[in-house]
Amino acid sequence: MKWLDKIPLAILAIVTLPLALAPFKPPHVYEKLQMLFAGNLSSSTDIFDLLLHGIPAVIFRSEERRVGKECRSR
Repeated sequence: MKWLDKIPLAILAIVTLPLALAPFKPPHVYEKLQMLFAGNLSSSTDIFDLLLHGIPAVIFRSEERRVGKECRSR
């Protein structure tokens, strides 16, 4: 993912944290994951909301792991 390599990890963190934690009391991702594991995540709006708030966190985590592997291999 060459396009992802061009984005600094700090910028990804700045974008990811507010989006993943919004609206803060309780975070949407937490609520939607609870609904998913309980089997109650059936509305298309809820699924979209989980993806909207969760995908940046997944991208950040994968980039963080990739950068960590590069640092350890040096």
